Amino acid sequence: MPADLRLLGDGVRLALTTLTVAPVRAGSVDRRTAGTAMTLAPAVGALLGLPVAGILLLLGALTAPLVAAGVAVAVSALLTRGLHLDGLADTVDALGSYRRGPAALEIMKKPDVGPFGVVALVLVLLVQAAALAELAGGEAPAVLAAIVTATAAGRLGVTVACRRGVPAARPEGLGALVAGTVGPVALAAGIAGVTLLAVAAVPDRPWQGPLAVLTALAVAVAVLRHVVRRLGGITGDVLGAEVELVTTLVYLGLVLSG
Repeated sequence: MPADLRLLGDGVRLALTTLTVAPVRAGSVDRRTAGTAMTLAPAVGALLGLPVAGILLLLGALTAPLVAAGVAVAVSALLTRGLHLDGLADTVDALGSYRRGPAALEIMKKPDVGPFGVVALVLVLLVQAAALAELAGGEAPAVLAAIVTATAAGRLGVTVACRRGVPAARPEGLGALVAGTVGPVALAAGIAGVTLLAVAAVPDRPWQGPLAVLTALAVAVAVLRHVVRRLGGITGDVLGAEVELVTTLVYLGLVLSG
């Protein structure tokens, strides 16, 4: 097999095993593979959006929109083993402690969830469920486009966090493997692809989807800068937090009335 195809295949497998529950056997894992995987993260996010949208549309025709939305949010968490939500809670707990560097990283390692993390989880899940309930009454193509846009954009947050120039907080772990592995061309292509996808998310206002994506990414970049100042770099938990932050903000941006 040509080296480029082998690298692509290994990157796809790493992206799936890192971002989903897909039972895919890992291939070669190194920083080149990690860069490919993090570049492909938005595509994996788009795939994750398909079953979430299917559940919402199916249950939305059978039960109350909020019930359908709650189940869809639960399915989204199950498809990722809840790792992104766990990362969000750990990251917010570390930031809420007002500690820096190794002291903050030690908080992130603890298995329990502190009050800051609990509040963050409740708010994120509440906003996501409320947004999906609002989407549930729409036309199927628009609902599908909105959910796929949000889930792809959330994983694009990972791509952004792994761009060159962003360091790892620890010398080991997922953060050390993926930090700084995404180049500017790959990053620009990912942003352009998800922004273009977002045009169909709000059919009567084609500007709203792209604006929601770009605004969410801008907020994520600002948060990431703060995290790097506090922690010294990114970790796997930080990547999970970026996923949930961007996904939630995009959902919110898509359901705001024009």
